[in-house]
Amino acid sequence: MRLEAAREALVALSAALATRDDATVRAAVRRAVEEADPDAAEEVLLQSHLFVGFPDALGALALWREASGRPAPASLGEGCEGWIGRGERVCAEVYGANYPKLRANVVAVHPEMDRWMVEGGYGRVIGRPGLDLATRELCILALLAAWNTPRQLHSHLRGALNAGAAPEEVDAAVEVACGFVDDAAAGRVRALWGEVRERVAR
Repeated sequence: MRLEAAREALVALSAALATRDDATVRAAVRRAVEEADPDAAEEVLLQSHLFVGFPDALGALALWREASGRPAPASLGEGCEGWIGRGERVCAEVYGANYPKLRANVVAVHPEMDRWMVEGGYGRVIGRPGLDLATRELCILALLAAWNTPRQLHSHLRGALNAGAAPEEVDAAVEVACGFVDDAAAGRVRALWGEVRERVAR
């Protein structure tokens, strides 16, 4: 199964960002201009800063402005008052039964990281309107697969399923991501997804 073209272009854009290769990112941006919903592409670029950082996200957004010819949109104007509640809801949806354990583990690392994850990551960014959660998670897992972060990838493979993506859609997103890494890395990504999928099927 392949993802529909518009969704696949978003997943490829997200994975391309993890390569930090200018030509690869430019090609993915051009594909997104041609095939993806532009508002959805902007959301994928915005959320990427959680993983690749502000410098790379800003650079990709600048490429997007140039390639798409679209002016910057108006700000949503959201205040931080609702981010905690929205973040808790979205994070709980992504992590499912593992949500309490996640929160406890992150607090044990540092309580500020827990607050920033929920309020900033899930409330301010991933919970934004403009892109459905399943597509956000497919894009995130593709980026993490190319970024070589297996622990986080494991969480977001499950997160995509929890957010409503079908296993076949995760299959397709994994294969898109594997196109951005070497054979050895692709093998590790496919093996990890195979383990997750087998556990979920039990």
